[in-house]
Formats: sequence, C-alpha cells, structure tokens
Amino acid sequence: MTRSLPFVVLWAALLPLAAGVAGCKKDNPNPNARRIVVIPKGNTHEHWKGVRAGAEQAGKETGAEIVWKGPLQEDDRAGQIKIVEQYATEGVSGIILAPLDDKALLRPVRQAVSNKIPVLIIDSPLAGEQGKDFISLCATDNRKGGYLGGKELARLLGGKGKVVLLRYQENSASTDEREAGFLAAMAENMGIDVFSKNQYAGATANEAQKKSETMLDVLRQADGIFCPNESSTQGMLNALSNARLVGEGQKLKFVGFDKSEKLIKALEEGKIQALVAQNPEKMGYEAVKAMVQHLDGKPPAALIDTGVLVITPENLQSDEVKKLLHR
Repeated sequence: MTRSLPFVVLWAALLPLAAGVAGCKKDNPNPNARRIVVIPKGNTHEHWKGVRAGAEQAGKETGAEIVWKGPLQEDDRAGQIKIVEQYATEGVSGIILAPLDDKALLRPVRQAVSNKIPVLIIDSPLAGEQGKDFISLCATDNRKGGYLGGKELARLLGGKGKVVLLRYQENSASTDEREAGFLAAMAENMGIDVFSKNQYAGATANEAQKKSETMLDVLRQADGIFCPNESSTQGMLNALSNARLVGEGQKLKFVGFDKSEKLIKALEEGKIQALVAQNPEKMGYEAVKAMVQHLDGKPPAALIDTGVLVITPENLQSDEVKKLLHR
C-alpha cells in the first residue's frame, strides 16, 4: 500500500485537469470549424444589425463559426483597435473589419496579417494596400451613394436654393466619400449654394440632435439638407421635428442616408423626402462568403460592390424597395 500511494496522489491531482479538457471539448463540439470574427464600427445602428444577420446567414451556409464583436459606439477607436489586436493573436481563421478610422486601424490589421490571419475590409475603406494589407473591400460605393443623394436633393429643389450638409465625423472614410459625392452633385447646379458644410454630427443620434439644435438659425434659412449616415439623419430629423421645420406645409427638403424603421416611417410621413439606402445584409453575407473563398485558396474579387438605392415616396412600394426592406 505504501508503494502505491504516490500513484494514487498523482491520479487524484490529474482528475480536475482531465475534467477540464473534457469540458472544453463539450463546449466546442466542432473544433475544426473555421472561426471568423466580424468587427463592426459599433452596435447601436440598425445598419450593423443587418450586417450581422447577413454574416450569420453566410456562416450557416458555409459551416463557419461567426464571432461578432465590436465597440458599442462608433467613436471608440481605441476600443476597436484593442478588439483587432485581441483576435490578431488568438488564432482565428479570419477577420472581417469595418474600420472606424482608415489610418488608425492599419497598424493592428498589419499585426494580424503578420500572424497569418487574413483580413477583409467592409463598409469603409482602410488606408492600406489591397492584396497586401487586406484581401478585399466589400462595401457600398459610398461616393456614388452621396452623389445620388445630391442629385435627388437638387431635383427636389429644382436646381436652386440654399443647402446644408451635416457631416458625420472626421476620419470616417465611408462618410467622407459620401460627403464628397454629395458636394460633387451640388457643384453641377449653379443655382445651389451649400452655405453650411463644415459641421460634424458626432457618433450617435443624440450627439447629432444636439449639434442640429445648435444650428437651428442656419437650418431655418435652408431649403435643403443632406446627412450622410443613419445617426446623423436620425439626429437631424429629431431636431427638425421638434422645431416643426419638417412635415406637412414645410418647404424644407431633407435627404438622408440608411434605412432604419424610424427613417422609413419619417419618409412615409413626409418628414424626409428621400433616403439613400445601402444593403447591409448583402454586405455581411458577401464578406463572409469572400473570406471562406479566400480560405479555400480561391482569390475573391478585390472590390465587392453591395449596391445602393435611393428610396422615395414614389418607389416605396416597388418590388425592388420591398425586397430591400424585407416587406
């Protein structure tokens, strides 16, 4: 009995470790599944809920495990950088990233690539080199979206009037492109004066509302307004509604961006005259498909355009718009 004691003690010591290993296997029934992390700009906008739904659908179809993790709000650059850094060292199969800052996110992306983790960019460009720093860009043609919004506003104004552009936030490449496209459309109309174009809404609808409220004297002089994303559009809408500057009997023409339920309702009520709509579900879906294609050794397209459409009261009941809105 004395000789067997060390063996008994050793076996007792190893039991918890064995149980822990068994527990890990139970928690991860398919350890060989590809694990793709999707890192959005934030989690509060309806846009990202659509991206997530599309990504998870593609994950089901391809057998990939989709991990969704991003900062809460779209102004937390440091938080998003930490998330990319975390997964750059965790050994995931791939990273799909919507960079909050086209320059600040380049370093952690390069860290991931140096660790043999491929990165695919969605929604907003990264200031890197396609084929070296990332495999593909899957996004809306943002300059085209802004241009179409500008063309629609010019049409609504008959090519003349005073216009306000409320920008989103600095170093957001996607909205920078939309704003540039919008201004290009305005420049084609000699009768339009963009008399306010250097104000920024901030990352949330609440911030955008507060900024818009500080601009009410300017907004009362305007004939048209353009906002380049969901939160800036919603915040501006809230401020204009509270000031009774939109709706029945008001001259102001308002073109926004994105297709949340609240914004579509405002379009139906005549408080917004047009919305430039992305297809976030397609963005998430195509991004995951492209990543899996890359992991299978088949190079995906360098640029995957997920489409853009202007929604107006006139085409709201069309099949194309109903499909986009899942109605």
